[in-house]
Amino acid sequence: MPRHARLLFPGLPFHVVQRGVNKCAIFVDDVDREHFLRVLHKAFVKHDVALHAYVLMGNHVHFLASPRNASALAHAMRSLGNGYVQAFNLRHGRSGPLWQGRFHSSMVDSDRYLLAVYRYIELNPVRAALVERAEHHRWSSVHGNLGNRRDPLLVPHPGFLALGVTAEERSLRYQAFLRDHDAHADAARIGEHGRKQCPLGDARFLEMLQETLGRPVTLRRPGRPRKSEAGNE
Repeated sequence: MPRHARLLFPGLPFHVVQRGVNKCAIFVDDVDREHFLRVLHKAFVKHDVALHAYVLMGNHVHFLASPRNASALAHAMRSLGNGYVQAFNLRHGRSGPLWQGRFHSSMVDSDRYLLAVYRYIELNPVRAALVERAEHHRWSSVHGNLGNRRDPLLVPHPGFLALGVTAEERSLRYQAFLRDHDAHADAARIGEHGRKQCPLGDARFLEMLQETLGRPVTLRRPGRPRKSEAGNE
């Protein structure tokens, strides 16, 4: 089947997921993880992509990032892949691809879902039962976003900065947001949109994207479209 063209809208944040081929590990040890973050930072700075949140898992990674132009994200991910995979293969005596095809990306409504995606990404290790709290996972942006340590990879999104006037105020409010009992309420929807690479937002946001891009942007039901739907395509 032909590849679907990505939905690209410069300046909007994207939830990005890259998985290992056949669910294989993409990190063997902390040396790999440290090198990955160095290559990530270099690639995103070079191609003008602002990184807001990230988490490194065993066989996949999540990012929340805003590209400055339509091609920036693809170029940055290509640079990241080339720089990391070559070094990984050389270090571990392997050959062949490391990624499971192209990365997945889903545009995010910064007004409604931005902070929910921040939280979704940083709570990934908690949902995977690896740690009890997001802060217990070393390889995540949560430490920088909570102000526990300086993270040079991060560029706070304006929506995150709006949490408070001072860094301390933002830290306290974001920590409470992470602890919220409803933290998992949006997880299924965010995950589904990420897998299907559909924009995540309210009806007004999706309508704006559809009018601007001139193509459907909403999730489709499985199977053949009904006649009423087909007639509108």
